[in-house]
Amino acid sequence: MNKKTKTWIISGVAAVVILGGGGYYFANSYLGNNVEIEQVLPVSTAASTTETGSDSGSGTKVSKETVGAEQLNGDWSISEGSKVYFSVTTSQETVNFADEQVSGNWTINVADPSQMKAEGQIQMNGIDSGNSQRDGHVKEADFFDASTYPQATFTATSFENVPAEWTAGQTVDFKMNGILTVKGIEKEVTFDVKAAYENNQVLLSGTTMVTFEDFGLKNPHSVVLSAENDIQVRLELKLSK
Repeated sequence: MNKKTKTWIISGVAAVVILGGGGYYFANSYLGNNVEIEQVLPVSTAASTTETGSDSGSGTKVSKETVGAEQLNGDWSISEGSKVYFSVTTSQETVNFADEQVSGNWTINVADPSQMKAEGQIQMNGIDSGNSQRDGHVKEADFFDASTYPQATFTATSFENVPAEWTAGQTVDFKMNGILTVKGIEKEVTFDVKAAYENNQVLLSGTTMVTFEDFGLKNPHSVVLSAENDIQVRLELKLSK
């Protein structure tokens, strides 16, 4: 091997190392997570208590506050402080996208869940991951195409295992089935829901999983970083009458 050939090989290896390192730095910066999920459910799920008299132990009789149809049934609106999250897991970490431009309406009927309704929408231009370059890209035509499809929507079709009575400050679990529409494409999904009644609001956290292919999206993997095919959709909603 002559000196000139050896020089070219060494230069090529150096270029690969430099570009590889630069590519890793760029991808890590581009895909890094800047958004932490803010849960609306109470940190403590301990029941609310009221003093109703004396007992032989502490001198007070403590009872749980039961919440039923009177407080829960009726029409509710998604209120300020609600957010919808999309989360993608890469080979480095989970990246969260938040959207607080959320609106919609619910009808709750714990005595007859077949009468319950829910619908909501988010404005796709409200998606925020704390990285303007990345946010601009996911709103373009090859991903969410926000200019053509400015909203993503969800309409519930049924509810399962909704308790007739809740306990104030404690969570209940149920399932919500419905249609999620993104880029004009409909997908049947089931949200696993945890909800609580507190301070005259219904606080609701629900999650479901979809894939990039479900909505004609391209998996954003690269040579440097890979991404799982699943996308977690998470509702963090505050409902007010």
